[in-house]
Amino acid sequence: MAQISGTAGEVRVAGATVNGIKSWTLDYTQDALETTDFDDSGVKTYLAGLSGWAGSFEGFKDGAPTGIGSIVALILMESATASQLYTGQAILTGSHPSVSVDGIASVSYDFQGTGALTPASA
Repeated sequence: MAQISGTAGEVRVAGATVNGIKSWTLDYTQDALETTDFDDSGVKTYLAGLSGWAGSFEGFKDGAPTGIGSIVALILMESATASQLYTGQAILTGSHPSVSVDGIASVSYDFQGTGALTPASA
């Protein structure tokens, strides 16, 4: 598979692009539930449990802050290609503004997915 540049990445919250964002991270996980019993001859066995997703995005402060605590439509774009994005409903759980005298005001946000995540297809 060919590599893609992250230069066209984007974060959209409730349909609006979050300006100034320069990176995002997504953790998409599946629980493995141990089912080992005496019949397994000392070898652990598992079955799939619940899946979930969470992550964060951060960048330069550009415009009004995004509020926290509500369920919103979240789109995390890898590139400008329509199939290279992740979509789902999420709760913004944290906002972390940062300012220094010799830097640019920045902000990061944490989110927790609720419900299914539609992963990128290409």
